[in-house]
Amino acid sequence: MMASIDAVSAPISIGPLKRFLNGRRWFLLMPLSIITAMVITAVLAEFLTPYSPTEISLANRLRPPFWEKGGSLSHPLGTDPMGRDLLTRMIYGARVSLVVALLALLVGGGMGAALGLIAGYYGGRLDALVMRVADTTMAFPIILFAILFVVVLGGSMVTTVFAVALVLWARYARVIRGEVLSLRERDFVAQARVAGCSSSRIMLIHLLPNILNTLVVLLSLQVGWVIIVEASLSFLGAGIPPPTPTWGAMIAEGRDYIATAWWVSFFPGLAILATVLSFNLFGDWLRDALDPKLRQL
Repeated sequence: MMASIDAVSAPISIGPLKRFLNGRRWFLLMPLSIITAMVITAVLAEFLTPYSPTEISLANRLRPPFWEKGGSLSHPLGTDPMGRDLLTRMIYGARVSLVVALLALLVGGGMGAALGLIAGYYGGRLDALVMRVADTTMAFPIILFAILFVVVLGGSMVTTVFAVALVLWARYARVIRGEVLSLRERDFVAQARVAGCSSSRIMLIHLLPNILNTLVVLLSLQVGWVIIVEASLSFLGAGIPPPTPTWGAMIAEGRDYIATAWWVSFFPGLAILATVLSFNLFGDWLRDALDPKLRQL
């Protein structure tokens, strides 16, 4: 009898489940699922839909989603004012958003990390110059800067990428410079100097590996910001020109039909919301996972 009572009162060991919940890995399920789905649909866009994202079909214009009266499963999310399948354009728009985000982060993040590393290591006038330019860049409104950039050079994906990257670098330069200012006073840097290592070797071999965690977290957190900027520029007509499908341009196309065809703007807006939120949540988790002070075991 006593054995049975002890068996009932003993705590149930949930082992892996408890570690899973305490480690907040469950927190990743939703954002990672959305990010994975977005990447897969962007890469396999040609194989996932039978429609062209740019071909006009006025006979099918403003068809509602399949669950509303007049809707059809052949166009599950409906069609836009030009009769183009909305789901198809959203899938191709995901490709545009990912490509712009990836290229802008590589260019802007790489340039900012390099300048922040150099400025933090050498200090002095070079550090002051880089930081004043970074402050000026960050103070300038990104949308206005990008619009001026596009007006001068013309709208294209390349122009949009460089317009975003030329503002994005300052964020990386400031954060990386702060990390390097702390690291350059450490013993391992002093020992490298005593051993006769050149400045370039110290920066590449000793400092760069120590700032990679910070750089990775910054990259993950800025993906959503770049997607919002690209969508804003497309919405204003200063981004990637039509007929290339972009989420921002799709929202702009549906703003005159909010009362009669709500789906034209709603679904691209929902895609932006879900994607940006997912990347931000993933970035927050990654920051906690890579920072020993915040890591939860």
